Amino acid sequence: MDKKKIDILAAKIRLETLKVIHSRGFGHVGGSVDLAELMAVLYGAEMRFDPQNPRWPDRDWLVLSKGHAGPVSYATLGIMGYYPLADAYTLNFPGTHFPSHTDRKLTPGVDLTTGSLGQGVSTATGAALGNRLDGRDSYVYCVIGDGEADEGQVWEAFHFACAHKLDNIIYFIDCNGYQLDGATDAILPHGNLTAKVAGFGLHVQEIDGHDTAAIYDAIENAKAAKGVPSCIVLRTSKGRGATFAEPKHDHSSQPKEEQWQEALAAAQQALDDAENA
Repeated sequence: MDKKKIDILAAKIRLETLKVIHSRGFGHVGGSVDLAELMAVLYGAEMRFDPQNPRWPDRDWLVLSKGHAGPVSYATLGIMGYYPLADAYTLNFPGTHFPSHTDRKLTPGVDLTTGSLGQGVSTATGAALGNRLDGRDSYVYCVIGDGEADEGQVWEAFHFACAHKLDNIIYFIDCNGYQLDGATDAILPHGNLTAKVAGFGLHVQEIDGHDTAAIYDAIENAKAAKGVPSCIVLRTSKGRGATFAEPKHDHSSQPKEEQWQEALAAAQQALDDAENA
């Protein structure tokens, strides 16, 4: 992996994610921007995809089970050439093809509709089984929120994936420590989340979710683990790089325009720094 190239891509994704949400003025900033490094590694170094043929049968799939992180997907797919980036600046406006939660019928490149937390994990697992039954060697990558892991459906999917030895799915838990109503530890503590996932039989790794090299290495390690599904627990900072969101770990934000401009300027500076590193 060309780390500088991927770090630049991550900075672009974070900046464009902010621009997408800024077009509406409010939205799910925190849990979107904290996935920029993961999206950069997936689309810049790991996944097979074709922007000219979004439904290419042999593509790798990305499922944002935490569907409210749609803006980071829209920014990434625009950068990758699925559509002009400016199209995504209609986020959540009437008639848009870019709703707040991902919808496969509306947005090119979105593989599964998600938003009802927990359900995306189940449908992603079913997609992995279906691809294997069809003889495809593609991977399904599924992103889960740590708050979303309150849902029993997440753990049922892990049980199913392990029972069926689905080594063509890699789950990522975005462990940023916060959910809609506050800190996850204050609402429904998971204890040792990594150990809990391992208890369901998955191959588990825990890494810094903002370190692109660590993400890449963990995915390669997951692919090398045959006969077992994998889960990578990403330790992230909710709102990473958004000056108005990261200090407060906001689930959703409605900042003033001057706060937006400060955040956009900081994200642009981070991109400039990455390019000049």
